[in-house]
Order: sequence, then C-alpha cells, then structure tokens
Amino acid sequence: MDGFLFQASIYLAAAVVAVPIAARLGLGSVLGYLMAGVVIGPILGLVGGSETQDLQHFAEFGVVMMLFLIGLELEPRALWNMRHKLIGLGGLQIGLTTVAIMAGMMALGYVWTISLAVGLTFALSSTAIVLQTLAEKGLMQTSGGRSTFAVLLTQDIAVIPMLALLPLLALPVVPTLAPDGSIDLHLDKAHDAHHAGLSLVEGLPGWGVTLVTLGAVVAVILAGIYLIGPLFRFIHTARLREMYTATALLIVIGIAFLMTLVGLSPALGTFLAGVVLANSEFRHELESDIEPFKGLLLGLFFITVGAQIDFETLFGDPINIIGLTLAVIAIKASILALLGRIFGLRGRNQWLFALGLAQAGEFGFVLISFALQQNVLPPDLAESLLLVVALSMLITPLLFIAYEMLGKRMKDTEAPQAADEIDEQGTVIIAGIGRFGQIVNRLVRGSGFQTVVLDHDLKAVQRLRRFGVKGFFGDPTRPDLLNAAGLKEARVLVVAVDDPNSALKLVAHARKERPDIHIVARATDRGQVFRLFQAGANDIVREMFDSSLRAGRYVLENLGLTDFEASVAEQTFYQHDREAVRELALLWKPDVPAFENEEYIARAKELEAELETTLLAAIEKSNVA
Repeated sequence: MDGFLFQASIYLAAAVVAVPIAARLGLGSVLGYLMAGVVIGPILGLVGGSETQDLQHFAEFGVVMMLFLIGLELEPRALWNMRHKLIGLGGLQIGLTTVAIMAGMMALGYVWTISLAVGLTFALSSTAIVLQTLAEKGLMQTSGGRSTFAVLLTQDIAVIPMLALLPLLALPVVPTLAPDGSIDLHLDKAHDAHHAGLSLVEGLPGWGVTLVTLGAVVAVILAGIYLIGPLFRFIHTARLREMYTATALLIVIGIAFLMTLVGLSPALGTFLAGVVLANSEFRHELESDIEPFKGLLLGLFFITVGAQIDFETLFGDPINIIGLTLAVIAIKASILALLGRIFGLRGRNQWLFALGLAQAGEFGFVLISFALQQNVLPPDLAESLLLVVALSMLITPLLFIAYEMLGKRMKDTEAPQAADEIDEQGTVIIAGIGRFGQIVNRLVRGSGFQTVVLDHDLKAVQRLRRFGVKGFFGDPTRPDLLNAAGLKEARVLVVAVDDPNSALKLVAHARKERPDIHIVARATDRGQVFRLFQAGANDIVREMFDSSLRAGRYVLENLGLTDFEASVAEQTFYQHDREAVRELALLWKPDVPAFENEEYIARAKELEAELETTLLAAIEKSNVA
C-alpha cells in the first residue's frame, strides 16, 4: 500500500505541476502530461519498471472510455452519413500508408508478413492525443478538424479487421536453446505483452482466432441492443445514484474484459457498444457517469507513455530509431497532404490534417503486443517499434505547434461555398436559424408576416427547406446579402447568429444603414447584452432569461403562492430587470471587468436591494387586489 500511495502521489504531483505550465506556455495539456512522464520516469527515475506498465494498463481505460463516449455521439445513421469520408478519405489513408510503410520495410530486408504488420501498425494515429488537442485549440469544427475526426474514426473501426488479420500472418515458430538448455519458442515475451493473463485464443489456429474475434464483436453488438436496456431498467428500481455509475463502469469494464479475452482491443469493443447505444434512452446517463473518469485516466495514460520511453534503447541505436520515427511521420504527412488536397482541403486546413495525423497511435501498442503474442513480429523489432510509437506520440504536440506557426503565415485558401441568390424580401429579416431563430421565424410567419431567413450554415438551411420553409445560405453580416434581403425596406431585423462578434458587426451595420429599423438581438450573457445595446439593438433577449423566469414562477407556485401572485412576481422581476440592465449598460465599460468597476458594482447592489422590496410590495398588492 505504501508503494502504491507513493506512486500515485508522484504521478498526480507531476501532472499538477507540468500541465498548467504547458497550458500557460500554449503547448497544450497533452505535451504537459508526456513531459511530466519523461521527467519522473527516464530522467529522475522516480517511477518505472513493472509498476509503470501495470499502471499504464489501468490508465488505458482512459482511452477505452474516450472511445465509448465517441461511440455514444455517433448513432449508426450518423456513421452512414459520413460514409464517403470514412471509406474514401479514411480508407485511402489507411491503405496508402500501409502500402508505403510496408514497401519501406521490405526495402530494409524484412519479409512481407512482418512488413505488412508494421505498415498496418503505423497506418493508425493517436485518437487520444489528436482529439484532445483539437478540442483544446477549438479546431474540431474546421474543415481540417472534421476530416481529421473522420479519418480517426475510420482507423478506430479498422483496428477490428487488423486484429483479425494479424494471426493469419504468424511466422513459423523456430525453437532454440535457452541458456539453461531448455527449448525457447520466443513466446514468453509475447505472452507477457498480452497483459490480460487469460486468453480464449491461445492454441487456436489463425482462422480460429479470427472466428472468435468476429464472434466477440457480434456478442457486443447484440448485448448493446438487447441487454443494456433491461439492465438499466432493473437498476432504476433501486433509485440510488451510485448504482447508475456502477452500472456504467460495469458495462465498460465488462466489455473491455471480453475483448481482452479474445485478444481484441478493449477500446474498440467499447466503441462499438457506444455506437449501438447512441439511440438509447440511457445515452445521456452513461455520458455523465463516464465523463469524470475519462479525463483523469487519459492524463494518466499520457504520463505513463512518457515514463516508459526507453532512453537506454534509444541511445543504444539513436540513428536508426530516430530515423525510423521521422520517416514514419514524413511518409504519413506526405500521404495525408496529398489526400487532403484531393478531397478539397487547402491552406491551414490541409496542414492541420497532414500534421495532426502524422504520428503513430496508442493502438500501435495494442497491435504490436498482439502481433508479438501471435508470433508475427520478432521480439527485438517489436521493442524498437514500441519506442518509435512512443516517440512519435511525444512529438505530436510539437507538430501542432508547427501547424500554428505555418497557419500564421498563410491565408486559408479553401474556396467558400457560394451564397444563394436572394429573390425575396420581407417585413422581417431573421439572421441565424438555430433553435432561437427557428422559434421566432415560426411565430412571425404563423402570424401572417413575411420573413427572409439568412444563415451561413448550409446544412441548417437545407434542413429548413425540407420542412417547406424557404431560407437562403450566406453570411448575414455581408452588406450585399442584407440589402438583397430587403434591409432598406424591412421593419424588423432579428439577429440570432451564434458568434458574438458577428452579431455585434451585424447590429452596428444595420443601425448605421437604417437608423429607424427595429433590431431584436439574441445574447448569451449580460456582457453581450451591454455590447449589443451600445451597438444599437432595441430589444435584447438573453437566451436563457425567459425560460428561467418561467421556471422561477413554477417554483413560487409550488411554494404556496397563487398562480396570480407568481405571475405578478414574474412580470415585476421582468420589468425591473429590463430597467436595471438599461441603467447598468450606461456604467459598463468594455475594457474593464465588471468585478473591478466600482461604480457598476455599487449600483448593481442598490438595484438588487430595490428588487427585493419591489417584489414583496407587488405580491402584497396582488393579495389586496
């Protein structure tokens, strides 16, 4: 227990120190975790050996849980809609990378079976590092980010056939004499790499392993369809919050254990289960239960990767190992850049796609260990390949930094989708057709008034048209589109775009062009309310304000107030808040945080005290009435 507590303290202390420093320097949390592992492992020697390997097996559940959560977000229909990128872009990346690296290995003198296994291993990239970095840097919704996600998803799915194929590449076992005179079949190290300790596939021929693997996949899919629902309904009868968490962990750990028994990646099994459960009514419950564990275990996984980098092996043959690492990155980046260009990526998006996926991934550890167990790879080569995988993952955050440096020097040359020709004008122009804009549009059109809808999201406009509502694709902040939509004649402009800066730009332009137009704008918080007010908006609606008021009225009704009293309180609060916001907007300074603006704070306190007095007086007056 003392040893475990010491190890846990070292890992957590390293993360607490290194990650904030890396984040502050703009290097990202992943590089912080990796460097923390390098410092406490190879450099200081505080951790390492079998303890670190055992901890890495535990930390791998961070990857397992991440793939499960990704699966929950991807219902089968969404996968079908992505089929062109999954099969085309992702499939070509895996195929071309595998062939290129296989050719390189054969040029170095390796047989085709070993070369193919290595090619398959390095065709995969790091889902954990790349998705974490894309999310941190806000790049997930760019064209390059979406294409990167599609390729990662293809790779994750491709691990299943890869694991089924590897046993068929097994080399003949050549017995040799061990130092003690016993026969050594070179499988002891492989068996140690297969860390589950149990296996249903040991001793089976290659085709038998493949059948058992496919059977396990089918079992996971059927269990997700027919067993998870009844299990959660049974747990629901206990009405204990911790039982939901225990059940979610049981699902993930149980599937991971089944996959390990048949030599499959636990992460792939849980990913499949997540996809199967994406349409389940328990999806959000599972997400909320698993999410807290995922982040911590992923960080722990990155630290163990850094801690296990074998610098002794690296310094023993640095030229070959570093050369092989850089060669893998260069080959993958070149193929990715070519595919990105073929599939329409240009400029920054092309570089993001090429550099973001150029590394090997955590599934490389799985494939190499499994290939070693199946006698596909010789032990000395497998040891070097594991080091190459770890080094390429360590270099990945630096590749993202290189992308940012390149991105600053180039313009995004991706050709934008041409805006629609607007052939209608209306009394009301609605800029933005998300959930907020849709409700406004339905109410106004249903009341007999003509609207013109503009949105820069092509898919949102296309969905609107399928329901028989005409909308136009284009950037609502463009003056020519606004004029074509009838800005000079319209009576009302509704600003419902998501981006706060675009909303401010749109309000300011409309007020300049039409001082008499009435502008209704959506805001996410009070700070944006003040900005929109200063830009010229007439009515500003905080998107959660009215729903919160209605919820508050329900609370008052259930605390004993009559429906009329609660309604009076709601209306009183509404009127007081409108007046208070107008007052505070005059005191608000955009370049000074509200908590440092003493004049603003003093008046806010006075208005809050007035609110309580006003509410109590209004409720008392309603009783008399």
